[in-house]
Amino acid sequence: MGLLHAPHRQRQLDGSTARRRSPSSSPSSSSTTLDSVPSLGAERGCHAAMLSPLRLLLLSAAAAFTARAADYHEQLLLRPLPLDTLLASFNFRSNESQAGFEQQNFRYVPRSLGQILQHAHTKELHLRFSVGRWDAENWGQRPWQGAREGGTGVELWAWVEAESEEQAFARWLTLTNALSGLFCASINFIDATKTIRPVMAFAPEGDHANAPNLHLLHGTLPHEVVCTENLTPFLKLLPCKAKAGISSLLDGHKLFDASFQTMAIDVRPVCHLDNATCSLEMEQSVDMVLDIARSKRSRANPIPRPLPIHQMECDTAKPYSADDTCFPLNKGTDPGWSLHELFGRPLRGLCPLTDEGHDSSSVCINTPPERTVDVDTAGHFTETRRDSDTLRCYGLAAGADFDLVLPEQKMTTGLLRPDPQLFAARSINGHGQERGSTQAIIKNPSATDQVDFVYLESLPWFMKPYLHTLRAQIDTSPESPIKETYYRPALDRRRGTHLELRMVIPPSSTLTLTYEFEKAILRYTEYPPDANRGFDVAPAVIRVLSPQPADKKGIYVRTTSLLLPLPTPDFSMPYNVIILTSTVMALGFGNIFNLLVRRFVGADEVPAAGGNLKDRLLAKIAGIKLRLGRA
Repeated sequence: MGLLHAPHRQRQLDGSTARRRSPSSSPSSSSTTLDSVPSLGAERGCHAAMLSPLRLLLLSAAAAFTARAADYHEQLLLRPLPLDTLLASFNFRSNESQAGFEQQNFRYVPRSLGQILQHAHTKELHLRFSVGRWDAENWGQRPWQGAREGGTGVELWAWVEAESEEQAFARWLTLTNALSGLFCASINFIDATKTIRPVMAFAPEGDHANAPNLHLLHGTLPHEVVCTENLTPFLKLLPCKAKAGISSLLDGHKLFDASFQTMAIDVRPVCHLDNATCSLEMEQSVDMVLDIARSKRSRANPIPRPLPIHQMECDTAKPYSADDTCFPLNKGTDPGWSLHELFGRPLRGLCPLTDEGHDSSSVCINTPPERTVDVDTAGHFTETRRDSDTLRCYGLAAGADFDLVLPEQKMTTGLLRPDPQLFAARSINGHGQERGSTQAIIKNPSATDQVDFVYLESLPWFMKPYLHTLRAQIDTSPESPIKETYYRPALDRRRGTHLELRMVIPPSSTLTLTYEFEKAILRYTEYPPDANRGFDVAPAVIRVLSPQPADKKGIYVRTTSLLLPLPTPDFSMPYNVIILTSTVMALGFGNIFNLLVRRFVGADEVPAAGGNLKDRLLAKIAGIKLRLGRA
């Protein structure tokens, strides 16, 4: 998302009024300010020669403070998507000098994460938390070209410095256990069975001096459930936490109600001026796709209810339209929304530690030029337009709430939606409890360019593929698209299967990759509590090798995860046996106990408790007569 290097024009606005409207029809409604004065630099140069040593020291300290303030930058990009959805991309970038990091003089990189990296000898780290699926057919190209996206659940890969593979794996376990405690996740479950060493699928983004001693390790947890327990430590790593800046919009209720969301943490070394000065760059990203209608519902009453029929706009052209029958009218307009409606709160001003340099735009929105955008703030802000007025960026002031309001509007033009380099889908075919097959369909939408890419699969050890059944076919060519293969078979309960393929797909072609596999039998203690649901298989990772992007982030596409059904034993059988045995024992014990403690006698053998009723009555009468005679 190269947003910071495009030519632009800038407007400086005063937010003393409650609301400022900025439609494209009146771009000259505010005065234009020129920030560059050519004679200023020369004038400062003449006076600097006559400064006293004390003033030079003060200026040096001020320059150092300015450099420190420029070590943190954050930006929010809003891009409307089809079907009344909105992409919100949060990006936070902080820098730390390499010398300060080695001396544990942490300023912007959090100490909690920095000490973990030092203890585990990790030179570059990439961590992903993802939920949902990116709909490439409707939404187009992925944010950051997939470089800041992970597979479903948790995905982690890192370059660890070590002298041997055994030492690298030991430090990898140290890293996963420490990150598990830091982010309140189950990352410590990434053991040897879930760890691979990719060969072609990943390339380092940072500048590394001691490359031969770096070991790349990769692990996934596709069954991990991402929740607010992972968001809270993520926000604590930011300099302003969630108190100010664009991070104040990140609310767990809104984030995890999104159709798609991913959180990314990337730490890498960056060197400048021929490796003379190096720094540690930490980048945190949050990408989420919000359903506008669902996000605007009140949290106190989230259940959608239909409007009364007299408030609905009906399509009267339908033949069944009547007073009691209404077909909703398609207005053909873009829905209205605001930051407060979508995120439940306005943006709480600028983070005080944000870079206030030349390009300090904190909020950018990508809309057609005719789209009306209102700014609601009581503070000072600047507006910048770039890329033929389709990108509007706003510089904020600290301490003042900021809100963007877009009213409902009928649009005559739209934005060009770039297609991704590849479309990919993967599924499990077949039936039965012993064998199955996997099918991956990869499509190249370009009509002119072929695509060279690497296909990576990390399979669990109980899913054993037959490599001789591997087939790759292209619908437009009989030639095999596979140019290079790396395969590392699985070992039962020790490691999983690692498969990497470098392939080339021609323009306007579809590649179908299939192979068969066998399902292993697990021990009854290895089944999870929800064994009948199935076992999650990590998504496939596709790295596009051509065309290469300008930076080192790369272009990535990930498929959805798979659900593998395995033969499960009858876990209820032991309970049924226990219940039946207990019932039989209870019945037998009751009968035997009665025979031991009870004595059975005949009814005639039991003496009368009170004698005959007639004799008793006669005795009573005789007693009464005797007392009367004496009287």
